[in-house]
Amino acid sequence: MKNLFKNIGGLRQLLSSVDLDQISKLSEKVDIAKMVGLVSQMSEEDLSKIMGMMKSGSKPKVIPPINGDFYELGKTLPGHERDIQLRVREFMEREIKPIANDYWNRGEFPMQIIPKMAELDIAGLTYQGYGCPGHSALLEGFVAMEMARIDTSISTFFGVQSGLAMGSIYLCGSEEQKKEWLPPMQKLEKIGAFGLTEPEVGSGVAGGLTTTCKREGDAWVLNGQKKWIGNATFSDMTIIWARDLEDQQVKGFIVRKGNPGFKAEKLEDKMALRTVQNALITLTNCEVPETDRLQEANSFKDTAKVLRMTRAGVAWQAVGCARGAYELALAYTNERKQFGRPIASFQLVQDLLVTMLGDLTAMQTMVFRLSEMQDGDILKDEHASLAKVFCTLRMRSIVDNSRALFGGNGILLRHDIARFVADAEAVYSYEGTKEINSLIVGRAITGHSAFV
Repeated sequence: MKNLFKNIGGLRQLLSSVDLDQISKLSEKVDIAKMVGLVSQMSEEDLSKIMGMMKSGSKPKVIPPINGDFYELGKTLPGHERDIQLRVREFMEREIKPIANDYWNRGEFPMQIIPKMAELDIAGLTYQGYGCPGHSALLEGFVAMEMARIDTSISTFFGVQSGLAMGSIYLCGSEEQKKEWLPPMQKLEKIGAFGLTEPEVGSGVAGGLTTTCKREGDAWVLNGQKKWIGNATFSDMTIIWARDLEDQQVKGFIVRKGNPGFKAEKLEDKMALRTVQNALITLTNCEVPETDRLQEANSFKDTAKVLRMTRAGVAWQAVGCARGAYELALAYTNERKQFGRPIASFQLVQDLLVTMLGDLTAMQTMVFRLSEMQDGDILKDEHASLAKVFCTLRMRSIVDNSRALFGGNGILLRHDIARFVADAEAVYSYEGTKEINSLIVGRAITGHSAFV
């Protein structure tokens, strides 16, 4: 009897936590007398659990902040570099995110952002001298990630400028060429492009370039075509790689805007990276002075030095694209309601989000170590290639699953995720396909070359 009165008191306490309307509705559906009987048989522990559930159910849910850097790798950067990373993030959120879909949809480039981007002082981030900041490769990776997290097109534009074009001059140019081009390119006063891929030659550029160069006195004559050349419709100069008819070696040239025999036509109807202005370049007896030949580029091995450096950046871009998609999906699952509750509360959705986060975190830790190796000057082709293979594969999976979480809304551009899905396909393909990069790694680990 004592336990009965005690539990009836507990029932009163339990009911006191429910408002009168709820009690009224409860009495219509539940036999109160029967409930009293059941309560009298409960232990104090069971009753406390029920009361705890009632109280916790009345509290508003606190949604954790959206953060794709689950292991907080960004916080390992030194303070001044962390500040730069966050400044880039703020720039992308403020200047790029509001206009990204519009320019992507129209296939145009927002030229007005170039002076604003120049103020960040991040072009040629890792280069020493010539007006360049001289920061770490790790910071450079985080910058690429932050850009791709919002807009992979803008990240690609910047990668061409800062990595491929400036990098070709920094690694392969003469002192005079570095002094002429690197300072204005660092300030984004001069825009560069990089011409290696051809209409019929992509993966086979190492030994199969059809664009040729021939020495004639103090000049070189270039003939051939280049395809998919980012920035080339408006660049001030384009790095052109060509096969020397004399010794069959690959050489590099700085071809200036307006050079006779140089023609750049915009490639239309792209389904990915639509904001990037890709061009088909035609070189017809294009004469370039010897002073504009990259003096330290004498074979494809020199070209490969540039690609090794920038391939690491593409792996970071893949991380950024995947992170942007994951964060969009995570936010959407808390906003989208079905069956009277956010879909983020469903087990299958949470399981998928955790799988995506696991892949993303693995990608982040891989490229983090990759950049550490770059800073330590121990990075090899196979290291960059493995990261490019793995990160772009996982990126594809993450953006695909992210789009699936949006359901039908995922194909609408205004939700952003459709742009990420499309752009991921370009990142997956450029700077070396999965197959070519796999063969580079395979050669390194087996000692056998499987290249045909």
